[in-house]
Amino acid sequence: MYLKITTPITSILLAASMVTASTQTNTTTFVEFKREMMPKVAKKITVVGVLKSAKLGWFVAFGKWGVYIYATGSSDGARMSSLNKYEGQMVRATGTLRYFPKPAPPPEPVIVAVPPEHFYFDVNEVEVSSASSLSLTQAEASHFARLALKCVTKEFPNKPDHTINDAPDVRGPRAMHPSFYGCFDWHSTVHGHWMLVRLLRLFPDLPEGSDIRAALNGNLSAENIAAEVAYLKQPNRASFERTYGWAWLLKLLEEVRGWNDADGQRWARNLEPLADAFAANYIAFLPKQNYPIRTGVHPNTAFGLAFALDYARAVGDRKLEDLIVERSRTYFAHDVNYPGAWEPGGEDFFSPALLEADLMRRVLDPAEFRHWFDRFLPQLAAGIPKTLLQPATVTDRSDPKLVHLDGLNLSRSWCMRSIANALPPTDPARRMLVESARIHLSDALAHVASGDYAGEHWLASFAVYLLSTPEP
Repeated sequence: MYLKITTPITSILLAASMVTASTQTNTTTFVEFKREMMPKVAKKITVVGVLKSAKLGWFVAFGKWGVYIYATGSSDGARMSSLNKYEGQMVRATGTLRYFPKPAPPPEPVIVAVPPEHFYFDVNEVEVSSASSLSLTQAEASHFARLALKCVTKEFPNKPDHTINDAPDVRGPRAMHPSFYGCFDWHSTVHGHWMLVRLLRLFPDLPEGSDIRAALNGNLSAENIAAEVAYLKQPNRASFERTYGWAWLLKLLEEVRGWNDADGQRWARNLEPLADAFAANYIAFLPKQNYPIRTGVHPNTAFGLAFALDYARAVGDRKLEDLIVERSRTYFAHDVNYPGAWEPGGEDFFSPALLEADLMRRVLDPAEFRHWFDRFLPQLAAGIPKTLLQPATVTDRSDPKLVHLDGLNLSRSWCMRSIANALPPTDPARRMLVESARIHLSDALAHVASGDYAGEHWLASFAVYLLSTPEP
């Protein structure tokens, strides 16, 4: 594509630089950005960023770079003009990503303006909406549902959390876990099922609805769940998926139990024995755990307590609720000046600081929580610690540990939203949390479908949980 116009090519290149210069970045060169985006070409993706005018059309700026929007066929001035109302605003753009390669020099000696190498959406295909209220759309729901449907019945590759008791105990994932054998590991399969239920509840007419019901009918049968319960009763299973997988299983039952749907009610009945087993595990284990685990990965105590507390309150399990409240206060009520500047860790998908605060806003009454939070992160209103408020940088999304940092950006955002909602509107820390939550979401949402199974088997669940969390 060569544009025979009188504008010098330097003007176009300068325009591209101008629309990206004012935004922060975690990808410092176009080569790195290209490496991230190429696996997504020809796939339907969603990006969140600021819509700006550029020589080629519109430009959705996120990080230092971004994605153009323009007409690829005949000029569609009306369609392009319809986006004028979003100029300068945060938008969500969903469409099939396309790539324009760096062109070869033109064969004839003419003054030609050659557009730079870039990624773009066709204006006639893209869906653009305001992201001033960042909530889940049906297009995104379909996109995320397809990611989960690809993996909840995909047995391999797989990383089992399995202690081998004897030679016959060497078994494949599906033989051990007929319900939750896909998505690379047990817990990812569980929250993949949670996400599919959540999406179907939010969007009953989702095009993927029949496929979702078929997958869940197959995996969540009473027979399969009974086999999952039997597995837990075997020797050397006490620490299986403790407490990350426990928490997501309880969240799954909480989701289906509250759904007025015939399939959902059947799945809830089937899941109850497994949820009861994990609730009993919490009650047996927590009194013995003297010290919280403050890691940024699976064993994090605050996360396990937060989701279990939601479940206990939803089902009316007062024994579990009272124990979690007591343990939360014992572990965390006296924390002050938390060293948030030490975050993130190199493979974190959780922020220990923000998860703890997200738990305590559930445990403490509003006035008590505000006092606790002021002492916990006393300089947050001033933007300190900076590393806690800026998205983490992901250098390789094919690495199963490094891609955790995309999950960190998503989970930070949902924690920040929830913490901000628990603070008074006039609290100075609230504004900082709201803005940082938006930045984290904008950075991470574009990478949920990276094209690599290392992230795709789990990140969509984090994105859906975030987007279904009320925005302050």
